[in-house]
Amino acid sequence: MPTPKEVWSTGDFSIVGSAVVIVSELLCESVELHAGDRVLDVATGSGNTALSAARRACKVTGIDFVPALLDRARERAAAERLKIDFQDGAAESIPFEDGSFDVVLSTFGAMFADPARATSEMLRVCRSGGKIGMANWTPDGMMGESFRVTSKFMPPPLPGFQPPTLWGSPDVVRQRFGSAVRDIRFVERKAAMRHYTPESWVEFMKKYFGPTIRAHEAAGDRAPELSAATLEMVRRHNRSGDDTLLMYPDYIEVIAIKS
Repeated sequence: MPTPKEVWSTGDFSIVGSAVVIVSELLCESVELHAGDRVLDVATGSGNTALSAARRACKVTGIDFVPALLDRARERAAAERLKIDFQDGAAESIPFEDGSFDVVLSTFGAMFADPARATSEMLRVCRSGGKIGMANWTPDGMMGESFRVTSKFMPPPLPGFQPPTLWGSPDVVRQRFGSAVRDIRFVERKAAMRHYTPESWVEFMKKYFGPTIRAHEAAGDRAPELSAATLEMVRRHNRSGDDTLLMYPDYIEVIAIKS
């Protein structure tokens, strides 16, 4: 069984993530960043949310445990003349002191980490009265269904495993943050995913998205079945009205204020 770092180091998530840049822009608006805010982007990937925060004149740090993605994030920041400190780090063990940041953000990132440890760490490094903002796929949306399709071709999860999309359930999020936050609100949104055809999207994900690549490897002789099941799901969610692909996966924004 590959480690999470090995999974996310496979393929090139920067190419996949480029399709959802608007999610980071919207999250930064919902959190209402202020110029000069000390902002941490957890599981930054190739820097989508870190870049969005830096465009709003914040003092930004981004962490991830995939060196190649951090390199791509640095390239993007340099291209825009934005000063961002990108460092190696994981959501379960954030390498900063307590209360180091005014705002802690994560876009489709921390939701894939161990939930108890990620919650504790995000709260720890956020100052009292600071904000935590997340964008998370929902259990019942297209991405939640996609993960369920994939799981049928994977080894059974370890005892105690919690699906990442539980971060898209308001009741679960309230329970996880508990009394550590004094206010929490949720914004329901839809992302947009486009590709030339449903078939080309499936092949694109098999080439660039680490979890999809690893799932097909784990499926072994059943890999063609996994591809077919994914294609069937994608066709059902297609809203383009023609031969191209246009899907609207649901996600929620979480905006919490630390007690």
